[in-house]
Amino acid sequence: MTRGTSNYEKKPSVTVTGLSETSAWQGWDAIGQTLQQALAHRTGASRVVAVECYPGVLDRELLAALRRVLDPATVIESADALLPGSALEAMLGRDVTNDPVFGRLTHRQPEELFDELALESLRQNMITSARSASPSSGPVLVYGFGATFVAPADALLVYADMARWEIQMRMRRGQVSNLGTANAGSKWSLQYKRAFFVDWRVADRLKKKVMPRCDFLLDTNDHDVPKLATGTAIRAGLTQAAHRPFRVVPFFDPAPWGGQWMKDVCDLDRSTKNYGWCFDCVPEENSLLLDVGNVTLEIPSINAVFFEPDALLGESIRSRFGTEFPIRFDFLDTIDGGHLSFQVHPLTEYIQDHFGMHYTQDESYYMLDAQEGACVYLGLKEDVDPHAMASELRAAQNDASKPFDADRHANRWPAKKHDHFLIPAGTVHCSGKGAMVLEISATPYIFTFKMWDWGRLGLDGKPRPVHLDHGLANVQWNRRTDWTKANLINALTPIAQGPGWREERTGLHSAEFIETRRHWFTKSVEHHTHGTLNVLNLVQGRSALVQSPSGAFEPFEVHYAETFIVPASVGAYTITPIEPEPGSTEFATLKAFVRDGIGSR
Repeated sequence: MTRGTSNYEKKPSVTVTGLSETSAWQGWDAIGQTLQQALAHRTGASRVVAVECYPGVLDRELLAALRRVLDPATVIESADALLPGSALEAMLGRDVTNDPVFGRLTHRQPEELFDELALESLRQNMITSARSASPSSGPVLVYGFGATFVAPADALLVYADMARWEIQMRMRRGQVSNLGTANAGSKWSLQYKRAFFVDWRVADRLKKKVMPRCDFLLDTNDHDVPKLATGTAIRAGLTQAAHRPFRVVPFFDPAPWGGQWMKDVCDLDRSTKNYGWCFDCVPEENSLLLDVGNVTLEIPSINAVFFEPDALLGESIRSRFGTEFPIRFDFLDTIDGGHLSFQVHPLTEYIQDHFGMHYTQDESYYMLDAQEGACVYLGLKEDVDPHAMASELRAAQNDASKPFDADRHANRWPAKKHDHFLIPAGTVHCSGKGAMVLEISATPYIFTFKMWDWGRLGLDGKPRPVHLDHGLANVQWNRRTDWTKANLINALTPIAQGPGWREERTGLHSAEFIETRRHWFTKSVEHHTHGTLNVLNLVQGRSALVQSPSGAFEPFEVHYAETFIVPASVGAYTITPIEPEPGSTEFATLKAFVRDGIGSR
């Protein structure tokens, strides 16, 4: 596992070019001066500043800062028009559910969370305040989630955005509440569930309407260092990102089974007990950094999917998935750690019927590295007795003194570096200890039904939730040893080769919509998106260069274990070796894309 000095980039960014004037500012004084200048030539009712907020901003602190730098004549808070908590709870109860982990993806629109009479009262208050304000007085400030339901169409519009990973950190610190509640400090996993199934869904629907016309975007991820950019600059950045290779900002988290590999390879804090997860390409939750002049702004990377879907995803993916990014790459580190939970993912019809999601979490494990004795549990043994296995799982769930014997019922396969294990939904599985997994999957990433967690406690000292009934309802009992070996383990098919390179298909299973291709190379390799999203990881080699044969984008350097996105709009691109790993001259990438009927790519 010795790889030399880490060159893994933890803060990748996209430089926004072609801006003719200063388009970004940092710090409240500069932000206040910029907004005041934007208001300078406005009169009467147009002297309204609407600050539309993504749920998770620190409302009291942000509003206090805006009061200081804008000195508003009147402040109107859209939260005053939200439905009462009891009414929201009744409306959203079916979506939130009583389950500790799972809900249903809400179909509610953001307008439905408000009392229309209360909104109208706020509008009238805003109109009266704007009309009565003198030219020398401060503006009317309309603030909060839903501010655009109150402010006039010609208001100066600021969108206060947030990355979901920072929102989760604020939940863990007890700093923020869910929409329409005062639950800051409550169990953060329940806050996350409410946000995942409700808050973020309605907020994203509103964002899609507001951001295309906002005058400014306010980056609220770092409360101490606020940043502002023009809407024009942000939209230009998203367009430019969608026409060139780029990376999102990875984030890392410990786990009950977490390992030690990422500390060295990704240059992480050695004093942390472990790191289990790295979300290396999950645009719903990762950030995108945009360099606008000398200011680096952090925005949710899902914004690129929302506002450049055809260029980023390709028309065929958009027609199937809408504005969702269907491919996820992440890391699972069990090197010097423990087994993941024994688990299964829901079948498509099950996730549709129970959770309102229209596709499921098919996945695979690609071994970036493995210790001696590493393993993967996958599929059932030929002589498995479904009734006996279910009974033993229930006994283990109810009595800690009766541990479940996974080796009695499931296959335990040895795992080595560069092995690829395919995991269509309904297949029992888990990575064993000693493995560094690059997990390639569809993106409904929280729908994991744990059936056994090896009798251990979570990081909070409490048992992690087990969803045995959900799990048993989805196990495909016919996926046994022979079938698993023939269909799910290193299902390699040579595709093509040329001077200094060869291509092979490594999966996924025909029941899964993602295709993966591995290229081994010592010389430059030609690739083409064929009008559809490509997601790649440099799985061998210290560094390589991604280039456009026509010079359509600046050369883009990638490093070992980094996941990078090549938008559909890119078309032709090449990957050229730069620096090999110690002791090897060969490089390798693993590429994933959505199958569209094209058999050779």
